Amino acid sequence: MSQSTEPPQQPAARPARRDVSDLFSGGRLTAIPRKAARREQLLVHLAETLFSVERTYTEPEVNEALRTVHEDCPALRRYLITSGLLTRTRDGRSYRRSTTTL
Repeated sequence: MSQSTEPPQQPAARPARRDVSDLFSGGRLTAIPRKAARREQLLVHLAETLFSVERTYTEPEVNEALRTVHEDCPALRRYLITSGLLTRTRDGRSYRRSTTTL
């Protein structure tokens, strides 16, 4: 019986988060990605760049922040909520960026 001299294989490293800059033109989002994984990358980027963890936002403030990148702020807001990146109170009066990371 021969023994292998190769080192044990390491599990594959998690791929680095893909850059989302190709989704923007002139600072504006050109389209909301249809593929869930790509959309999730965008949502993480938006949550990290537009919202502070320490702060509570009203719905108009969330809309205003999202409108800086795309006109369909209700869709983006909904995606951020369903992905868990933003949380909102039951009455919908306040929103916060989630402290959990994906």
